[in-house]
Amino acid sequence: EVQLVESGGGLVQDGGSLRLSCATSGFFFDDYAIGWFRQVPGKEREGVSCLMGSDRSTYYRDSVRGRFTIFRDNDKDTVYLQMNSLKPEDTAVYYCAAEYIIKAACWDLESPNLFGSWGQGTQVTVSS
Repeated sequence: EVQLVESGGGLVQDGGSLRLSCATSGFFFDDYAIGWFRQVPGKEREGVSCLMGSDRSTYYRDSVRGRFTIFRDNDKDTVYLQMNSLKPEDTAVYYCAAEYIIKAACWDLESPNLFGSWGQGTQVTVSS
């Protein structure tokens, strides 16, 4: 069973940094795409960043490219999202998601419904 557990959210000031963690278990990482998504009440969930297990390629939405970095700690089976230069518009609940690459891949980042396994989410609040 695929399990994903996020942590690391919190309250930070404009321009600050946070590192989100997604502890993974129950699947062979190289066969999966691992994505970070976020959602604000009243809006659709949107893709933020993604890591392909097969070749470690990374994807970012335009608004976070250069500020956010996705990476994996192989020893801990954990995927991280390092978020720097945070802005108030980054405020959202952040979710980690995973899917077998036959069903979805990182180029599906704008289609969160294609990802079948989700964590519980972690709140990120950036104050101005």
